[in-house]
Amino acid sequence: MIQITALEPWQDPRGGQIERIRLDNGKVAVEILSLGGIIHQLWTADKQGEMTNIVLGCDSVADYLAQQAYLGAIAGRYSNRIANGKMSYRGHEYQLDVNQATNCLHGGADGFHLKQWQMQPLEDGVRLTLTSPDGDMGFPGNCQVQLDYRLDNNNLLIDMQAQVDKSCPISLTQHSYFNLEGACSKTNTRHQIQVDAQHYLPMNDVGVPIAMSSVTNSDLDLSQATVFSEQTQRPALAATNGFDHCYVLQKTADDLVRFGCLSSPESGRTMTIYTNQPGVQVYGANFLEGAIGFNGEVYQSHQAVCIEPQMLPDSPNQPDLPGDPWVPAGGTYRHSSRYEFGIL
Repeated sequence: MIQITALEPWQDPRGGQIERIRLDNGKVAVEILSLGGIIHQLWTADKQGEMTNIVLGCDSVADYLAQQAYLGAIAGRYSNRIANGKMSYRGHEYQLDVNQATNCLHGGADGFHLKQWQMQPLEDGVRLTLTSPDGDMGFPGNCQVQLDYRLDNNNLLIDMQAQVDKSCPISLTQHSYFNLEGACSKTNTRHQIQVDAQHYLPMNDVGVPIAMSSVTNSDLDLSQATVFSEQTQRPALAATNGFDHCYVLQKTADDLVRFGCLSSPESGRTMTIYTNQPGVQVYGANFLEGAIGFNGEVYQSHQAVCIEPQMLPDSPNQPDLPGDPWVPAGGTYRHSSRYEFGIL
């Protein structure tokens, strides 16, 4: 039985209100905002059975609008980076918004993370919808997006669809910052991560992939559970101040495959991720410092972990990378991910 509660809305300083809905099935509880499709809070039990919020967030709409860390939001139209903010398709050239170094990052400065979504309850969750017009941040075509958050036993299910009326690359991801010790924890360094993926994408100095390499015997090999304190000790991670790399999954169908598991020996919590996406970005909150969070706290770098299932970065310009991100006119993009919460 899932309890669905509409909470008091927040005032949006841009005008209107931000809706808030809480889902609770007794094992997992989550609060969703209509701003950016944000997961505002997410409660799971620790080894003592205590329910605690495990995602970072803000106390007001103004604070969410002021931060640039994409706290808890949906990133799109295209998550991660598109090199030089440029792409071409069948003779058409597109100039996108450049908002990070020389790249278009997470759909541009005014991406889906800042949009007001429409929200309505489902029997087992909540559905959000968004219309992105032709030319939004430079992307072609009108784009209709549907986002479902649902609870099933000890799982958070995230399903996204996008339909376009012009050919356009689509990559949506959920950008929550997880700290399995609780959102009040100041560090991710005691967390452990294990990843099944056998390949990752080496990058240039602005985060654009330059190849696909095996993780074997590399600094990105997380096949065995690895403590996050190593994120500042492995030489290959120095340029990014820690983990900020996209792993590539071996996929042969649309079925969900296991990516890996984030765990906290301190709290006993585990989070295992399954997805139908070809890539998953692991980000150790390396540049979070300065964002204003709950209770006015100034967040610090390496305070949480983002695990972001997605299409591969810059793949609109790199057709040799696995997974074709271009959705044809009249076509539908589909993303399904499952976050399974457990105890060590």
